Amino acid sequence: MEPMPKMSREEYLAAMRQKMEAVLGQVADAINNAPEGYLIAASEEKVRDLFGELRQQAFETGLQMRIDAAEAAFPRSEASADRQEPTA
Repeated sequence: MEPMPKMSREEYLAAMRQKMEAVLGQVADAINNAPEGYLIAASEEKVRDLFGELRQQAFETGLQMRIDAAEAAFPRSEASADRQEPTA
């Protein structure tokens, strides 16, 4: 069995960069919008949730890109010339 093709590391980073920057901006907003004296209490849960969503998106994106790379490695089979396509 041949090894599964790998995704492009550079393409993955490019795909995730915009998502990561957006999440980091939301983290900054959550911290900045927390009331004085409650910086941790008012922002910690929001920040945790944001990074949890980013973690999930990062993993799902990587898995999908790896699957796409594997599918691209196999040529698509074309319909046989002997076989006629069904008519409607």
